[in-house]
Order: sequence, then C-alpha cells, then structure tokens
Amino acid sequence: MKFGSQLSSELRERHQRRTVRPRVGDTVRIVRGEFKDIEGKITKVDPSMGVVNVEGVTREKQKGGNSPVPIHASNLVVTALVLDDKERKRKLEVPA
Repeated sequence: MKFGSQLSSELRERHQRRTVRPRVGDTVRIVRGEFKDIEGKITKVDPSMGVVNVEGVTREKQKGGNSPVPIHASNLVVTALVLDDKERKRKLEVPA
C-alpha cells in the first residue's frame, strides 16, 4: 500500500520531491478535516492503515480521558523532516 504525505513548498524545492513517507518526529500541518490548520509532531505511524497520530490531536472519550485521533497521511503537509537516519537522508539528497 502506498503511504505518503506532501512536502511543504520550501522542502519541495530543497529536496526536489513532492511526497515523502512520514516518520515519527516529523513536524506536520493538517490541511483537511476536523483538525485543519493544527501543527504538531508525529507521535505514531500505522503504515498498514495509512494513518498517523499527531501530538495535540485528541478526542475526549465518553468515560473521561482523551484518545489520539488517527489522521490519514494524505491530509498532512510535512513542514520539517527528521534526517537522523542515514538511509532517509540518502534518499532525500538531490542528485547534482
């Protein structure tokens, strides 16, 4: 299953790519749905369902407490990447 999110315009120019696979720690902005315009870091990724959890995006449960709301990856724009993984950094490098 394909699983990716759009890059912001400045990241798109820098890395010469339109989409990237989201990872824990990436900063994203939600662009569609109930939580539109909320920005936060990714706390959990579920590639089999194509969804991620973003910090600060929760729903109050009926019995009290909060639960994270899964957001589909296509409804996100990645605004900052975590590049501490050598393989990911290599894949995002622009060929000279």
